[in-house]
Amino acid sequence: MLVAGRVLAWVLAGGLLLGFLMTVWVAVTGTLAFQHLSKVQSGAADTVDAVTADPASAVAQLETLADETSAARSLTSGPIWGLASVMPWVGPQLAAFHTVTVSADELLAQSFVPLARAAEGVSVENLRPTGGRLDPTALSGLAEPARTAADPARDAADAVRNIDRTPLVGVLSRAVDQADEVFTNSATFIDALSRTAQLLPDMLGQDGERRYLVLVQNNAEWRSLGGISGSAIVLTTDRGAVSLGGTESATNLSRDTRQPVVNLPTEITDIYGTRPARYFHNLTEIPDFSIDGPLAKEFFAKKTGVSVDGVIAIDPVVLSYILSATGPVTLPDGEKLSSDNAVDLLMNGVYERYPDPAQQDAFFAASTGAVFQALLEGRGSASGFVSALSRAGNEHRLLMWSAEADEQAVLAGTTIAGPLPSTDERTARFGLYLNDGTGSKMSYYVAPQTSLAWSSCPSNEASLPRQLTLHLDLTSTAPADAATSLPTYITGNAAYGTAPGTAKVVGNVYLPEGFDLVSAQTTNGASFARATFDGRTVLTFGVDVTPQQTIGVDVVVQGASPATEAEAFVTPTADAALDPVVRASCQSRAVATLE
Repeated sequence: MLVAGRVLAWVLAGGLLLGFLMTVWVAVTGTLAFQHLSKVQSGAADTVDAVTADPASAVAQLETLADETSAARSLTSGPIWGLASVMPWVGPQLAAFHTVTVSADELLAQSFVPLARAAEGVSVENLRPTGGRLDPTALSGLAEPARTAADPARDAADAVRNIDRTPLVGVLSRAVDQADEVFTNSATFIDALSRTAQLLPDMLGQDGERRYLVLVQNNAEWRSLGGISGSAIVLTTDRGAVSLGGTESATNLSRDTRQPVVNLPTEITDIYGTRPARYFHNLTEIPDFSIDGPLAKEFFAKKTGVSVDGVIAIDPVVLSYILSATGPVTLPDGEKLSSDNAVDLLMNGVYERYPDPAQQDAFFAASTGAVFQALLEGRGSASGFVSALSRAGNEHRLLMWSAEADEQAVLAGTTIAGPLPSTDERTARFGLYLNDGTGSKMSYYVAPQTSLAWSSCPSNEASLPRQLTLHLDLTSTAPADAATSLPTYITGNAAYGTAPGTAKVVGNVYLPEGFDLVSAQTTNGASFARATFDGRTVLTFGVDVTPQQTIGVDVVVQGASPATEAEAFVTPTADAALDPVVRASCQSRAVATLE
């Protein structure tokens, strides 16, 4: 017994010593790895700027960062780290740290460094127009390297995204959240570069003329994807030469459209009637641009006899972003249009200045043409222009559809394709689409404040349902005397039955797939209609918001989903400060608010 006790004591002592040595080893190597990653973090901002401005010039910086991540990866690999990673409490912390270091190394070594090397001799400034012409081959050399780099970048981002934050301590949890954002943005950047490099040559007409229909949406009168398609411009490309054709107003295009230009599916007419196929203004009432694009092409061809190869949608907020890159432009009447005044002038001031709709249409056409002309003249920096379009795409304000099936396949799955929200295992997604029912420009005065909140995080019981709440506040910022102080063209003058100064909002709430409706209510007691579109339950409500009034809407859904994140795609408004994508995470149990 005494001998056995001594043996047990030696075993325990050896185990404690081994545990102590393992702890010391992990602490030392972890500290060293952290130092390497700190160098990466401190140099990342300058490197990202260099990559954006001139990828080739960033090679040396990226290689230095890759050396740091490689060292960190080596320090956090091996059997001791593997053993420590399965220990209680500390194990998940070490495993998360290891995943971040491995993913950082793969992102740099397999994506950014090879891509930057391939970009030697390529500059973003090659995208600057010269004499109204863009070089169709400006990014051709990056098409294959970017495509090759996209897969490891996406894998690295997925690895960090899939880290279970539940057991992580506060500091590490926040660090993983930050890493998640950086890796996701990096993967998105490389993916966008890959798709752009594939699409650009054909879109610029390298093999012959291409024609695109540019829809300028007006967010002062809401439609699901932004606003009414107030005007349409034909943009022509031919071996890099870019030119603008005539502008058609939605009013002219909608004349004599008693019958739909195409027969819409019953799923669409059950929610939107035949309006999108009868009135050009209503094209983007259907919140799926893969439907709106072909509809716009057909509508325009029947009305003008002109066939186009694709459709692009923008709004005045996008024009303001472009003006930030080009600088102000001068309109034919001497008015200066700038990034500071474009939104207010194009979506509100024009109606106070010009009561005649024909004059308004002429002003819109002149403004849009002046901005495009500034671009074609090569004003400003190419990197500023790319940043403007990137921001517009992220905010769902820049949409595109191609009549060429292979090009549309490249666009599919991106934000600029304008898809319906799709729920996956990680993220439950609502669609919250707002439409003006006043027949006026009162949407300019309505501020939607949207938030999401989970009832709980996923439990070990996968079948246990959880609730997700979408909350919307619609607040009218119109002056109390809006009925008399605002121009009748803005108020609608009761032409469609809504009292002047009141904004009628028709909302469509697309529920996340796999979730069931628990409840839906508004603070003014409005009812909800229910329909189905593309496998999604759609709730429709209508409310009248009087000046200075707020009406709330709550929709609660329930589902046995492993999702830890939630998003809502919301109609882009005239206010650039309102992000059209609202997010919330169940880990923090915080409410993400659109404001």
